[in-house]
Amino acid sequence: MPETTSGETAAIGPDSPSDRSAADGGPARRLVTRTFLELTAREQLSEGKPPALPATLEGIDPCPTPRWRALYRQIGAPWHWHDRDAWEDHRLDAHLARSDVRVFRVAAAAPTSAPAPADAGFLELEKHADGSVEIAYIGLDRAWIGHGLGAWLVTQAVRTAFAWDATRVWLHTCTLDAPAALPNYLARGFVITGDETYDTVLTQP
Repeated sequence: MPETTSGETAAIGPDSPSDRSAADGGPARRLVTRTFLELTAREQLSEGKPPALPATLEGIDPCPTPRWRALYRQIGAPWHWHDRDAWEDHRLDAHLARSDVRVFRVAAAAPTSAPAPADAGFLELEKHADGSVEIAYIGLDRAWIGHGLGAWLVTQAVRTAFAWDATRVWLHTCTLDAPAALPNYLARGFVITGDETYDTVLTQP
């Protein structure tokens, strides 16, 4: 996403670069590294093992703005996803109405006997003018992390993108995301195409 400033994409516990908190206990500043990755062919995908829990990827079409915002908060808040908090409803309405944006939820068996959210995960794909498909947002609710769903979800995202006639599939992740995110992408066959470092102010999840 060209407008992204926080490195949002993947939530599939964060790394711990040094925080530099204000002396008065204000918001922490953190140096963040954002890494860009891509797959240029379906054959490059390494699917990994099936998940330990039954799961399906379900399209949400249309995806109402309140529904999208609820998923965004549920999945992204622990990893400091805040970029689109600043989007007014009319802007997000227009974005979600585009034919080159697709939104999905993950439905999965509950990981324990304790009550769990209805949605286990979230995926947004965006097709660009060059035919590439960006994995704009992807992540799992923390209750489902550690059950093999991360590899499965990335696999499903890539399969879906290439079935949408993607010329390549790409994304970016950052050091605010789950520690398993970057290793997961590399294990699925993604190749690093670049990185950058920036300074950001962290707000509370």
